[in-house]
Amino acid sequence: MLSFASLGSGSKGNATLIRSGNTTVLLDCGFALYETEKRLSRLDCNAKSIDAILVTHEHGDHSSGVGKLSRKYNIPVWLTAGTHHACKDTKFSSTHFIDPHTSFQIDEMGIHPFPVPHDAREPCQFVFSRNNHRLGILTDVGNITPCIVENLNGVDALLLECNYDDHKLRTGPYPQGLKNRVAGNYGHLDNQQAKFILDKIETKNLQFLIGMHMSEKNNHLDEVMNVLSTIKTKENNSQAVDISIACQKNGFNWKKIL
Repeated sequence: MLSFASLGSGSKGNATLIRSGNTTVLLDCGFALYETEKRLSRLDCNAKSIDAILVTHEHGDHSSGVGKLSRKYNIPVWLTAGTHHACKDTKFSSTHFIDPHTSFQIDEMGIHPFPVPHDAREPCQFVFSRNNHRLGILTDVGNITPCIVENLNGVDALLLECNYDDHKLRTGPYPQGLKNRVAGNYGHLDNQQAKFILDKIETKNLQFLIGMHMSEKNNHLDEVMNVLSTIKTKENNSQAVDISIACQKNGFNWKKIL
C-alpha cells in the first residue's frame, strides 16, 4: 500500500512525503528547517521516521532545506551526480547517487527515476511503487517527452504540474526574460500541456489526480480544475478519480492508494 502527502507545492517551497509500509521518503525539501519540522508535524510525521530524502533538482524551492534536515536527523540523501554538483549545500549525512535511467529500492519502496527537460544540471522525476500500486510525480518540466509518457502510463495516482496559464503568463507582471524561461522547453508545464499528458497516458487505474506547483500569479484554481476534470470524460476510466490541487501553504493531507 502506498500513501502520500504534500508539505507544500509552489515557487516558495516544495516537499512531498511518500510512505510504503514502514518506509517513508521525502521528495525534495525547499523549506527552512523549522518550517519543514512544523509542516511534518501537521502531517503527523516525525523527521526521525524519514528513511531517505530524494532530490529532483538543485533549484532552491526544491533543495534549500535538504542539507540541514539530513544532518540534524541523519537522513541519507539520493540525487543525481549533476544535481549534487549544482546544489549549494551538499554536506549530507550520507550521499547516494541516482542513475536517472535505473530503478532502485529503499526498503519496502520501489523507486523509478526518469530524466526530464528542465533548466537544471541533471533533473529527474519519479514513479514510486509497492506491489502493483504506482504513484507518479511530474513537476518542473518544460515539455513532454516519450520517456515521460511511458513512465506515467497506468499509474494509480499522479501529481502533475499545472504551473501557468499561457495567456495569464504573457499578460502578467513577470519580466520578459522570466516569462520566456517559464514558457520555454526547459521551464514549466502550462495547463494545456498538463491536459496533453492526461490525453496521452493510460488512466484506467487512476485513483488520485493532483495539480502541483501552481503559480500564484500566472494561474487560477478554476482553470486548473477544469483541465484536471477532463480526465472524467475519458472512455476508459471505470472508476471515480479524486481530483484536487496542492497549495503552497498547506500542500495536501495524506492520501492512500487502495
